[in-house]
Amino acid sequence: MKTVWISALTKNQPRVAAVSEHLKRYGLQAKGHFWTDEPDKLAWRTALDSMLEARADLWLILADNTEMAKISVRYGLSLLSTALHASRGPGFPIMILWDAPPSVVLPPILQAATAIEEAAPSWAAKIVAKANIAGKAPVPDYRFEVGGDERLGQWFEIGPRTGNWDGVVFGVTGADVEINFQAVGPQGGLPEKTVIEFAQQGLTLQVGEREFSAWAVRNNVDSTNSYYARVKGRPEAILFMPYADESESEATVLQLT
Repeated sequence: MKTVWISALTKNQPRVAAVSEHLKRYGLQAKGHFWTDEPDKLAWRTALDSMLEARADLWLILADNTEMAKISVRYGLSLLSTALHASRGPGFPIMILWDAPPSVVLPPILQAATAIEEAAPSWAAKIVAKANIAGKAPVPDYRFEVGGDERLGQWFEIGPRTGNWDGVVFGVTGADVEINFQAVGPQGGLPEKTVIEFAQQGLTLQVGEREFSAWAVRNNVDSTNSYYARVKGRPEAILFMPYADESESEATVLQLT
């Protein structure tokens, strides 16, 4: 039996029960939680751990316009989506079930998710199809993961999938956001110790009309190790790229809200 993990953005027990019962009639097992809107405490990590433990086949977000418009909710959902795809692959299916026609634009990271409305008579069948068919999605040439906890703080992990980068530049933008530590170490977990080569802090990068505060290192980073940055606050977007001496270089910018 396929398992659908439900994240209900509001504590609407009748709605959750009705959706779960409907999915059950289609042969799907429903598990899940009520969303905790505390991204500063990395509350979304609890949902990720539970979803992975349940070996869920699909993530279903029960959405409404009021909650989805909140910056903190959008940020937490973006990070959970990022971490989920890092763990289960970029093709892992995500669906958003709206209780009314959506009036807000989804965060960019969630825009590839399949959006459906409860008013549509075939919404459950679409979920069944997604849960039973392996998803496919382009694999980026970089690795991007988010980790940490309330005690360790929020850490972003960056690195190439193949080849190597001769150093890394990482930046953030947004109100009350700052990078306060960086490290380089083995992929998949914060290093116990690190040696930084030619560290730089307080860099300013301009991308269009947005200004990013950035740090950098000259350590070689390849597919077996990663660059780690601890970030305080909720960045609207992050920027990263291999280190370059040129004044103009190509960077990856990910919008998180």
